Amino acid sequence: MRRIFANLIVFSLLLAAHTQASGGQVLRMATTTSTENSGLFAVIQPVFEKALDIKVHLIAVGTGKALELGRRGDVDVVLVHARPAEEAFVQAGYGDARHEIMYNDFVITGPPTDPAGVRGLRDAGKALQKIAAAGAAFVSRGDDSGTHKKEQALWQQAGLEPAGRWYRQVGQGMGKTLQIAGEMDAYTLVDRGTWLAYRANSSLELLVAGAPELRNPYGIIAVSSARYPQVNHDAAERLIHWFESDEAHALIAGYRVEGEQLFYPVGD
Repeated sequence: MRRIFANLIVFSLLLAAHTQASGGQVLRMATTTSTENSGLFAVIQPVFEKALDIKVHLIAVGTGKALELGRRGDVDVVLVHARPAEEAFVQAGYGDARHEIMYNDFVITGPPTDPAGVRGLRDAGKALQKIAAAGAAFVSRGDDSGTHKKEQALWQQAGLEPAGRWYRQVGQGMGKTLQIAGEMDAYTLVDRGTWLAYRANSSLELLVAGAPELRNPYGIIAVSSARYPQVNHDAAERLIHWFESDEAHALIAGYRVEGEQLFYPVGD
């Protein structure tokens, strides 16, 4: 038993030495697919890794899955976009505090023929009502992501419970959902960042945008070290502070696809 204990100590020391020798701490971060699909993290991750001397293990999943990883203590920090779910996560004691760091917006895309006649509307609820009334095909992510949660909230605000052959939940990420919607000549809800990154390869068109209810805020939360002592709380807090810095704001505001800004830092 003593030998096993001694070996465990040696292993722990070697692991710590390896972490320091390999260039800083390791941070496990669960984030939404939109931050990766849009290309934003490919630009900013090398910058904050160098600035903070950390190596980030990025896990890009839907918001529901990201928060579940946080609830299990499997990650150190989450960056997601479903404010009610984020606030519930903090109130339940899984995270320290929610910091809103940036936003973009959701848009409704659909086939160029626009069978429901929603093109140009600035009222998402009215657009959904017209889609449902026409029985026009609508593809939902159906994956408990931030986009799926927002879609569900919009249907509820419109006083509708979508069901029937025209409404299809696919349980896929945003990129695959856009592909399926294009193949079906269907409408779908998508965050603007992912849409701008994918639109060149999509047969769909942006039809509804600009409604206040389509605003899409992103929050970052350090997983509670009181509940999970093993999390890298120090690195998580330093990353949050970096996202609130002028350097981060400039990078987020400066990231563009085909000349269009995808995200807007909070405070700018």
